Amino acid sequence: MPIPLKNPERIMRRLEWTVIRRLDGLLHGDYRTLFLGAGLDLADLREYQYHDDVRRIDWNVTARLDTPYVREYHEDRDVTAWFLVDCSPSIDFGSRAIRKSGLAQDFVAVLARVLSRHGNRVAAALWGSALHAVIPPGAGRRHVLAILQRMIAETRPGDGRVTDIGAFLRAARPLVARRSLVFVLSDFISDAGFGDALGRLAERHEVIAVRLHDPLEGELPDLGLVTVEDAETGEQLFVDTHDRAFRRRFVEASARRETALRRTFRDAGVDALELSTEGDVGDSILRFAELRRRRNRLAAGAVLPRALRRPDALPVA
Repeated sequence: MPIPLKNPERIMRRLEWTVIRRLDGLLHGDYRTLFLGAGLDLADLREYQYHDDVRRIDWNVTARLDTPYVREYHEDRDVTAWFLVDCSPSIDFGSRAIRKSGLAQDFVAVLARVLSRHGNRVAAALWGSALHAVIPPGAGRRHVLAILQRMIAETRPGDGRVTDIGAFLRAARPLVARRSLVFVLSDFISDAGFGDALGRLAERHEVIAVRLHDPLEGELPDLGLVTVEDAETGEQLFVDTHDRAFRRRFVEASARRETALRRTFRDAGVDALELSTEGDVGDSILRFAELRRRRNRLAAGAVLPRALRRPDALPVA
């Protein structure tokens, strides 16, 4: 496996040539409506349409007119984007050329640079078994490099405690004072439920859950007798991956976790962006942006293309 780049400047230069320029051109003019929520100044009222955010319903007008109405707002001129980054030991894993921690670094570098180049500020909070570092809002290339440097430094071995995403979100919530765009980066492997904490964060902010994933976490290959170790607790287990029944149970358990995780995101009212160690960060961001753009057009009353009119054919962002 190639040794991951640990120099923030080298990471940034690589991404500026391969990803950032491409995204900045393709998202220019759209990135604000695709990734940033509305402002706080009321602009108008209109009838509720399918896919509208229910949090924007004006209940007083709805009660008077007996028809659901939603509020529309003037967009903020500048927005602060927060990156809440899970730096627990389970993130430092990868069966491909890049680990989940490297995937998180690439994503933060790309989005932070694209956003800050358009006058927005970016900030970060880093978590392991506790809140280890907070980088306050700032702008510019040097500020993004400082965030990357702290992310690299925060990668550390396990201390026997399992990650608690809910505690992370509760600790980070007071830090994000004004309405912001919030990216939560994690593999969401957590000791306890975090849906309530995620939902509370989404009540005030535009929240996007960025899930870091490795294909080996969903399906085990036939490798014979192997020893697997929990990256956070250090617990080891001797398993026979040659056993088809064991591999099938592993896949079934993984599918149940996937279903529960998607339900948690849906109930919390947040969109999820999936990043895989076998995929391309730029392609994943563009695919997510296209799904958001398509949903926004539907919310504005656009006609669904014929090829997507089956209920199960429309992708969920």
